[in-house]
Amino acid sequence: MSRREELEALGSKELHDRAVHRAERHLDVRFLWGLMKLVPAAEAAAGQVDQGDFDINHWSGQVADTFRDDDTALSDALRPVYIDYLEKHEDG
Repeated sequence: MSRREELEALGSKELHDRAVHRAERHLDVRFLWGLMKLVPAAEAAAGQVDQGDFDINHWSGQVADTFRDDDTALSDALRPVYIDYLEKHEDG
């Protein structure tokens, strides 16, 4: 089984946790900043348009949504980002 297949078999919450924790451990600010910028669009794609609008106007909401792991719809929308990141970083 390839690394990508292994990652795709994981749940969205697990992918979020692994990607964010890896970025925190390695001080990967570039990944976290990019993820934070994607949050409003991912929320809109997940049907949370009001939350996306709020986050565009309130950066603190974007930061909180980047690190929290209790929003399944948001984690599902960001699955490809988490998988790509973890696939590039084998220690994920």
